Amino acid sequence: MKKLHPAILSLSSGLLLAAAWPPLPATFLIFLAFIPLFFLLERNLSRLSFLGWCFVAMLVWNSATTWWIWNSTGPGTVAAILANSLFMLLPWLALYNVHKRLGSNYSYWAFMACWITFEYIHLNWELSWPWLTLGNVFAAQPEWVQWYQFTGTSGGSLWILIINIVLFKQLISVGSNRKLLIRSLVWFMAAAIGIPLAISFMVRTFNMRLDSRETGISGKKVVVVQPNIDPYMKFSEGTQQEQLARLITLSESACDNNTALVVWPETAINMPNGILEDSIRKIRALTPIWEFLKRNPQLKLYSGIESYRLYREAEKTEYSRKIQGTETWYDSYNTAAILDSNGIVASYHKSKLVPGVEALPSFLNFMGDWFEQFGGTTGGYARQKERTVLADASSGFAIAPAICYESIYGEFMTGFMRNGANVIGIITNDGWWGNTPGHKQHLQYARLRAIESRRWVLRSANTGISAFIDPYGRVLQPQGWDKESVISQVIPAREGMTFYSRFGDWVSRVMIALAIVLIGYSTYQMLGERKRKNAAI
Repeated sequence: MKKLHPAILSLSSGLLLAAAWPPLPATFLIFLAFIPLFFLLERNLSRLSFLGWCFVAMLVWNSATTWWIWNSTGPGTVAAILANSLFMLLPWLALYNVHKRLGSNYSYWAFMACWITFEYIHLNWELSWPWLTLGNVFAAQPEWVQWYQFTGTSGGSLWILIINIVLFKQLISVGSNRKLLIRSLVWFMAAAIGIPLAISFMVRTFNMRLDSRETGISGKKVVVVQPNIDPYMKFSEGTQQEQLARLITLSESACDNNTALVVWPETAINMPNGILEDSIRKIRALTPIWEFLKRNPQLKLYSGIESYRLYREAEKTEYSRKIQGTETWYDSYNTAAILDSNGIVASYHKSKLVPGVEALPSFLNFMGDWFEQFGGTTGGYARQKERTVLADASSGFAIAPAICYESIYGEFMTGFMRNGANVIGIITNDGWWGNTPGHKQHLQYARLRAIESRRWVLRSANTGISAFIDPYGRVLQPQGWDKESVISQVIPAREGMTFYSRFGDWVSRVMIALAIVLIGYSTYQMLGERKRKNAAI
């Protein structure tokens, strides 16, 4: 490692991270991915040089795993990949500074704490893009992380970082003694990877035994529809009747007297100028929906709606925009709703908006005119802060709605569980990205939400992949990309909360406290050293 050019070490880290990521099968490489950059730190490079090579590694990782965003927005992809790579330098900057001030006994653990702190911040601020949260890497290996019901994805991130750090320290300590190196690596990997896997197996077995003892829990039949409508054409004027006809025909092909719920994807119900929520029942073009629900009074429809509400100036919200030439204001929503033949029974408005596509962060409003030139938006949708559970008394389902990419926010979804949700309903439209790894990764991440909450997941994706996911992360009846289909499954509504659902991302909060202590201590040491140097002059 000492003889390798920094470029090789940098590229190695980036490629190892990318190769480990879903949908590729080499997940185990994640346990080695940071080690080349740790060796680079030991070269005593300048801060700028070290961060430059770290940026190359992060850029390779981001580009290789999220390049597919290009299919929906070219400039947005470049901006997202560059910005995310730059944000990822913050933990590496902390590593470098603490290493210089306190040495290796503290620096790598400070890096671990700062990386998880960075992930937590990146999950919760206005430019949120948590697609590459380290713990997501196990989405394709749910049997490895059944203990996510206690820790969420932050536990996975912590596991990865600890193994990378301890393995690196072992490599340094044994030096060139190959026999000792091989022996120590075998024992270390067996313990560091084998123990969490064994815990995962025991947690899964214990939960399955509890499930087998529960009697009298009956499920309800749920139908999920994948209409396969071109996302770039679905909002075109004059196409709505054809879309509704396809959705209803597919639904009725699988419905019977035992069907309790039908699930349609994100914005399945739409009009060229949106739908006024308070008047949805009066819209003549939507009559086929009400007729379908009248023919099937035993079921409810859970669907996405492109909607809006009107306000007077005194009632407007922080997101409201004025209709030109009037005194009326409006909010646009990406909505999830339960409907019956009388209209909307309950609704939720998407809260986690896609930065730049659906909303521009407030601190970037000065870039609004420039941003809109590249297909972005300064207004976009209004968001809802409350975690509204969509409950249906007749079926017993209390749905935790996840619109678009909201399902990648683990702690966000726990708010619905605390409000009584007993099933997760993901409605999405991954067709913007085409047949790329994006829609496959999105499906895999939903498996982690199932494990964290021990809830069934109902997933309707416009162009795929629609599926059911059981509380252990197993995908059932996945429907292929670019395919019109309908599936059904008897789903039990599960009660009770996991430790993670009840307490949220406690791992991150512990790591944030540790990061503050270590960074604060290193800063205190630096200031003390400067004071001593000034006194000696």
